[in-house]
Amino acid sequence: MNEFFNYLLGAKDQIITLLFEHIKLTALSVGIAILIGIPLGILISYIKKFNKPVLGIASVVQAIPSMALLGFAIPFLGIGTKPAIVMVVLYSLLPIIKNTTTGINNINPDMLEAARGIGLTKFQILVKVQIPLALPIIMSGVRISAVTAVGLMTMAAFIGGGGLGYLVFSGIRTVNNYQILAGAIPSCILALLVDGLFGIIESLVTPISLQKTNNKSTMSKAKTIRVKKGILIVASCLLVFIFAITGISQKINNKKVITIAGKDFTEQDIVANILSELIENKTDISVNRKFSLGGTQVSFSALKSGEIDMYVDYTGTAYGDTLKYPPISDVEKVYNVVKKDFKDKFNIEVLKQMDFNNTYTLAVKKETAEKYNLKSISDLAKVGDKLTATTSLEFSNRQDGIIGLKEKYDFNFKNEIGIDGSPKYTALMNNESDVIDAFSTDGLLKKYALVTLKDDKNFFPPYYAIPLVRSETLEKYPEIEPLIEDVGDLLTDDVVSELNYQVDELRKEPKDVAIEFLKEQGLI
Repeated sequence: MNEFFNYLLGAKDQIITLLFEHIKLTALSVGIAILIGIPLGILISYIKKFNKPVLGIASVVQAIPSMALLGFAIPFLGIGTKPAIVMVVLYSLLPIIKNTTTGINNINPDMLEAARGIGLTKFQILVKVQIPLALPIIMSGVRISAVTAVGLMTMAAFIGGGGLGYLVFSGIRTVNNYQILAGAIPSCILALLVDGLFGIIESLVTPISLQKTNNKSTMSKAKTIRVKKGILIVASCLLVFIFAITGISQKINNKKVITIAGKDFTEQDIVANILSELIENKTDISVNRKFSLGGTQVSFSALKSGEIDMYVDYTGTAYGDTLKYPPISDVEKVYNVVKKDFKDKFNIEVLKQMDFNNTYTLAVKKETAEKYNLKSISDLAKVGDKLTATTSLEFSNRQDGIIGLKEKYDFNFKNEIGIDGSPKYTALMNNESDVIDAFSTDGLLKKYALVTLKDDKNFFPPYYAIPLVRSETLEKYPEIEPLIEDVGDLLTDDVVSELNYQVDELRKEPKDVAIEFLKEQGLI
């Protein structure tokens, strides 16, 4: 427990920043959902033929998995906060629309008849009678949507939107339970607070005639109302404050800005931090950080669209997964083809490859290697039908991954389980799996003392790290190229493996590890 509290104290600034981001994004999403959902609910309560189609569409959207919805949104909205907000808004609509139309339709007809009898117009009846009476039910729907939105907004981190999800995903990736809890606990507390605040609003908007009677004195009731209003005022002021400071913090006065991204695993966080810190310390360029994006397709799409200026990929990934060429082992040819094709097809510059080759490998526990006498993938192929493989989702669906590997070595596993990130290591150590895919520089390989199998048929292409930069960005800021290439020469296999180990096992922050490395090398 003490270790957890020490972690919280050390990461308090990051947690507060991400919490504020989470609150801001959730508030925006719920606000937009209210502005759309309540008018729609009113509309379909008056025009009955729209009722089933609108509720049907809202229900279908609700049934779509959040990750799938994000995937659909990225090609149109890119990465960052926009697709995350759109996703949460769409998920929030159904309870608001349904409760709005239910509240309006369930009003006593006699009250409506009385309103018409005193000469009120339809609009006046809506504003002065129907909405006030339906407001408690409407707020109940808003309350449900708001609490749900808090949890859903953790997905924003997957596409660089920020929020508490960054800590959760980062913790899962590095098998760091403290980090997971540092993101999950504030998210849960926030959900409870949001539920309480909307509960207060719900009670305040409920007409006196519909409130439950109790024995409280009139003075006591008035005091309770004042307290509730005070809480709402404080919450509103806090929300305004959060919007103000996050807005200010996002304004970068320096006109020279580049956006550097990284994919969603430890090594990418470290390397992206190294490049960001180096550029900011050695030039007058400010760096906008978009770390822990989804896989290759998310990152590369963002680069092509101009939402980011630069990220580090790998030659084999670019050659096989992006350009769709069959895997080859010729290091020079792979690099030259990638460099030429990326420039010609995408107007993206491929800088000098870094000095580490983070190739794919298969890993097993020491006892599994001894039991089956496993030293190479050919050895594994002989007993593959007895073993369960747990592989990352990206590796499972790539030709230079499990698909091509099984063809090359002519074997199948007894069972294959697709799972993203570091939980595959947990599955292996819990004996729920026998084989996992890994990157050769993974710090978790060292942490768990795993045996990596030799690719004796040279299936895997070279995966040397390569900085990818938009051509217009490099033309605008040519001074970044020599800095990147110089530090790339220092990042060897052993160095990167050790840096990964410091994050994965020693639980250091990637930024701190990056800064420490740059200082040791005398670069900052």
